[in-house]
Amino acid sequence: MVLQKSPERAVLWGYGPEGAQVTVSLLGLFKRQASLVIVTNGIWQVTLDPVAAGGPYNVTAKVQNDSATLTDVLFGDIWMCGGQSNMCFNMTQIFNATEELSVVAKYPYVRPFMVALNTSGIELMDLIEVEIPWSVPTASVVEEFSAVCWLFGRYMYDTLKYPIGLVESCWGGTPVEVWSSSRALKQCQEVPVVDGPKKNSILWNSMIHPLLNMTIKGALWYQGEANAEYNQDKYNCSFPAMIDDWRMAFHQGSGGQTAPDFPFGFVQLSTYIKTSKDDGFPNIRWHQTADFGFVPNLRMKKTFMAVALDLPDATSPYGTIHPRDKQDVAYRLTLGARAVAYEEENVPFLGPFPKEIASTQMYVNITYDQAVSVTSSKDIFEVCCSDIWAPCGPKSLWLQTPIVGWNLTTIQVSAAVCQSSEVAAVRYAWRDWPCEFKACPVYSASWILPAPPFIINRSSWKGGVWKSY
Repeated sequence: MVLQKSPERAVLWGYGPEGAQVTVSLLGLFKRQASLVIVTNGIWQVTLDPVAAGGPYNVTAKVQNDSATLTDVLFGDIWMCGGQSNMCFNMTQIFNATEELSVVAKYPYVRPFMVALNTSGIELMDLIEVEIPWSVPTASVVEEFSAVCWLFGRYMYDTLKYPIGLVESCWGGTPVEVWSSSRALKQCQEVPVVDGPKKNSILWNSMIHPLLNMTIKGALWYQGEANAEYNQDKYNCSFPAMIDDWRMAFHQGSGGQTAPDFPFGFVQLSTYIKTSKDDGFPNIRWHQTADFGFVPNLRMKKTFMAVALDLPDATSPYGTIHPRDKQDVAYRLTLGARAVAYEEENVPFLGPFPKEIASTQMYVNITYDQAVSVTSSKDIFEVCCSDIWAPCGPKSLWLQTPIVGWNLTTIQVSAAVCQSSEVAAVRYAWRDWPCEFKACPVYSASWILPAPPFIINRSSWKGGVWKSY
């Protein structure tokens, strides 16, 4: 297995006879440590001294005449991977699956663990069942494992060169509410659902709560599709509230070892229905950022996001809601992790986002926070026209408008569709399926990072400056 390396301290726990003394020892080539602890309420828990990345070690717990030993234990970074079916989407289902699985054995220090699918009406101390126990990776083990999670771990190992532990706990078709504690849901005035697969906290109880004692480095999340049709309008509260609550709970559960603001990365929704006029996916993409359009932000600190709306898959045999390109998703997550979690300098991880908008009767000039690469488009931008300073929302009348020019950091779109009234708001890529594969009109200068979607109102934009002429 992998335990969390220094500066954090790994937590180990187990069961034993009440009041008994348990000796927990760590033995490696250059290191040994031992702790004595008393079994209380049937459970013992030890916080190891900090251990640098590497190994292998043996860890032994001894009580009276009984002992249990874990062998080949490494220390590195533990990343928790959660969400719904696109996180569960396994390595056999992605593009180039055979090739990707053929290199698994070259990464013996990237080790998977997978929680089995079980529900519970109450918070559990321990997992009901384990699907994949801690394993040295082989093709046959990893083929059932989350592709986004595994690829992220593999790419991070290539950068960090020390062990990575990956913990998958996800379930297809699930809304955020089932992964949230009742504490978190109260923050958003969520009405308790008492029955069925959407019963509040049903997977928090069984598939997250039992993991809280574990010291972790950070978490990855790919979910939101289910909330496009369920409590969609609450997601801008429920998702950030879940992140806050997980952070608090993992910090407390590990006795203060997991950081109280551990890094949290997530995938912004990809695509589903090509011709859809439904606002569900665009609204959730926006709500995934707490309605800022980008992360990290004031509400969602120490988070990072992989934009995925430019990675559609019209011929996916698993349905268009499950695109097979998880390599780019994982790669974009690693950029965010390197910048936010590991504080590596000069790692671009954010696509271009507007910082200033200037509008006239003829044009709207959108100036971005970085250099942009632009392809012409007649319909990716839309404007909302109004003579009054009332905000435009997704249900307002939006008119497609063409890109008419651009330079290093500014894109100019036409305002002519508004005729005698003024441009009151502008939005970008506000569709379920806004462009074809890696062919959105706006990217970073390197063409690697797509611009995230946005909806900006002249009257209420707090994140930048709107000038009218």
